[in-house]
Amino acid sequence: MAGFRSLARQVRDPRSDLALRRYSLRKCLERFAPYGHRATWDHLCSRAGFGPEDRSPDPVRLVAALDELEEARSVWLAYEVDFAERRRKEKHDGLRSPGSIDDWHRLTWGGFGVAWCDDPRVHPREPLAEVLRRLISALEHDPGAGCPACGGARLTWKYDLDHEPSTGPVCTHCGILVPRPVLTAEALADARRGRLLLVSA
Repeated sequence: MAGFRSLARQVRDPRSDLALRRYSLRKCLERFAPYGHRATWDHLCSRAGFGPEDRSPDPVRLVAALDELEEARSVWLAYEVDFAERRRKEKHDGLRSPGSIDDWHRLTWGGFGVAWCDDPRVHPREPLAEVLRRLISALEHDPGAGCPACGGARLTWKYDLDHEPSTGPVCTHCGILVPRPVLTAEALADARRGRLLLVSA
């Protein structure tokens, strides 16, 4: 099975059939898709300027989509290196029990669903790398009350998400499943209460 870099080379290869180049970009999302496969594809298509169902997109636009995905992947891989180093140091210092960030990180290893968007048409509009930088910054600082990706203040508790965890706070503005470790206990409680109010209304 081809890895991300091999697939990226196929996307860039001007000698390759355009359908194969598009297919290779889709396959890259099996290795790295911060919003999930469908939402990340929708995001890349809209940012690069071709339709999700376009079978023969402009090769320049296809490569632009790959460039954005590669930049975001490099941001995430650097975070994973730092994360692994921190865990090694913590274990060396006797801290064996993982914290809530570690539990969350275990579910997103490799970058799949880091900022999960259950609705593939609702996702942040900013470049993927920028969204990941904001998310990583939130993970490295004290918890807050809003969405780290877009700064949105309205979170709602959703159930039966097509992801693990299958429940959690979702930003009503950009659609990401906000990682619980970046939110205060009060923000999590408010999101839960919002869901209860919606159900009883």
